[in-house]
Amino acid sequence: MINNSIFNLIYKIKKIIPNSWVLPVYNLLKPLVRLYYQGNDVECPICKSKYKMFRPYGNPLRMNAWCINCGSMERHRLIWNYLLLQMDLLNSNKKIKVLHFAPQNFFYRLFDCNMNIEYVPCDLQPELFRYRGSSKIHKVDITNIPFENNSFDFILCSHVLEHVPNDKLAMKELNRVLRNDGFGIFMVPIDYNRLHTYEDQSITTPEGRLRAYNQSDHVRVYGLDYVQRLEDSGFEVIQDNYVKRYSPDDIFKYGFSHNDIIYRCFKRPIT
Repeated sequence: MINNSIFNLIYKIKKIIPNSWVLPVYNLLKPLVRLYYQGNDVECPICKSKYKMFRPYGNPLRMNAWCINCGSMERHRLIWNYLLLQMDLLNSNKKIKVLHFAPQNFFYRLFDCNMNIEYVPCDLQPELFRYRGSSKIHKVDITNIPFENNSFDFILCSHVLEHVPNDKLAMKELNRVLRNDGFGIFMVPIDYNRLHTYEDQSITTPEGRLRAYNQSDHVRVYGLDYVQRLEDSGFEVIQDNYVKRYSPDDIFKYGFSHNDIIYRCFKRPIT
């Protein structure tokens, strides 16, 4: 078993060095990291890389979490298999229009090269994304989405809403631009021991948010009422415990989390 204290030390060092150094340093060390993790016990379903395990990640550390090659984490790999195998979204010959908030590079590459997808990646700070591809990353405020009603067949918004002060307005905007026969996957970190979402608008500093929400750029901790918040914004929500369809061995192999639930959302029909 890998000594957790080593990775706790690495995580602490990472937090004190400048962000601009993190990627160059990691790229420099990547060959050594790959050598350390070489093996065939796990396989990333996104990039198909194989290792003896995925790298620990997070605070507190989660074991078997981060793909050394593409950078995907547990929820990303679960979403990818869900879209590919359960929803058949990526194998369809039907042309679809996809809206993607805070696009991860591995998803960007896969959506960008799919000829059946009209891909619209977006973020509030698109200048931070320097991806190589033909799809422009649009500057978009999720609480004021600059697209017409009923524009998108699929919307992917993963771990974004916990950063948005007015998440209810953001949810209404997502509902507005989703087509009547489309669907969205809206994932957030959830404390399943908490009945009600905790947020305090008087907490505005990174230090205060770190203490309150366990991350300096979060503005709330979602509880079990997350579904109700989506439903209040006009969605019908399916809570798909998709990971339970995998055996314990496969959950380890693909680096899934036992706790992740897919929140698949549809626009509620107007009656």
